[in-house]
Amino acid sequence: MEATFESLTTTEAAVAAGVSVSQINRVFDEDILPHHLYSQTASRLVRSDACLLIAFYFETAEVLTKPARLHAMKDALNACTTWSQWERCVVEDSGVSVRFYEYWKSVSERLNRLHKARSLVIEDPEILSGTPVIRGTRIPIYDVAALVEQGTPIAELLEIYPRLDEATIELASVYAKAVPEKGRPKRRDLPKGTLVAVSKGRLQEA
Repeated sequence: MEATFESLTTTEAAVAAGVSVSQINRVFDEDILPHHLYSQTASRLVRSDACLLIAFYFETAEVLTKPARLHAMKDALNACTTWSQWERCVVEDSGVSVRFYEYWKSVSERLNRLHKARSLVIEDPEILSGTPVIRGTRIPIYDVAALVEQGTPIAELLEIYPRLDEATIELASVYAKAVPEKGRPKRRDLPKGTLVAVSKGRLQEA
């Protein structure tokens, strides 16, 4: 990320910033950030470093006024131009000191997970007619993510997909949030022969 900042879709930016897609859209609709940090020509795209400022803007909403947050971001952008500078970025105004390290750290971690999630997936016409699958398997990534979204316990998921580990299952969920499946949600069928333990409590919840 040091040489050039990548462009992220609104869903990718939401994952990286740790906010909702609607909050990302507010950045565009309310002109929260300088225009060079995002674009909306063919589609809405957000520069990866902007995710740090987006996280700061929404996470500090209860402790700083909007003008104070906008002023802090403006000062920070004047002082910090590279990703490594954001790690040490501190701005002060009217006795208020704002450190961006925690936002830099959390966004860095989420961007790293996003990159890993992307590299986890392949689309090959020879594998399930191009359905996105987890690399090295024939397991559709959206099937795994759907089970995570439904609240399936990790232990159960590992039994259903013994070739996967907990980290891969987590990344499948990250990928599905960052790259939502196109079209209507499809019915998800478990692999043939799968035995799923259903407790009385889970039946009652349903």
